[in-house]
Amino acid sequence: CQFNALPDKGHCHAVAGIQIDEGHHGETVLDGLRIAAIFKWPGAIHEGNGEAIAFVDEKATDRQRNALLRIMTGQDTDPFATMFAVYASTVTKMNEPVFTRIDLDLDIDGRRGRIFVKDYIETVGEPIRNKVTGADSRAQIVLPNGFEYAVAEIGSASSKTGGPVQVTTKDSYG
Repeated sequence: CQFNALPDKGHCHAVAGIQIDEGHHGETVLDGLRIAAIFKWPGAIHEGNGEAIAFVDEKATDRQRNALLRIMTGQDTDPFATMFAVYASTVTKMNEPVFTRIDLDLDIDGRRGRIFVKDYIETVGEPIRNKVTGADSRAQIVLPNGFEYAVAEIGSASSKTGGPVQVTTKDSYG
């Protein structure tokens, strides 16, 4: 779903969690807030007809919630400038956002992580393992002209979601 080719399973599913260490939207400070999302497309992302749901940190003020939702729905940016702008252009059903606690543990160098949103998301990430030795393998994707990232650490993740956008993945690279 990320490599300019048709999906190997016929559809594309994504679960994302982001912590904003420092950031702002206009004059609105977003430091320390978290967001998460579930995306589901029946085919390739670029073919559209996707469905999504956004999760916003319960600690966010009304102003911060509005700013985060504008970011997550691709507003206030140039077309294709962010992953959210691209995804928003391919989503035909955007479910009502949920304002809730988002548990997020990330170790980018170790390629380990966990996203938990009660009743909605349980995702666990770990390094890709060598099929012969079982040793952790480090893998990166380098996209010098990519819109999502220039360099990404790649791991293996398993997700199960609940609510209106249901996705199950097992040992999916991303």
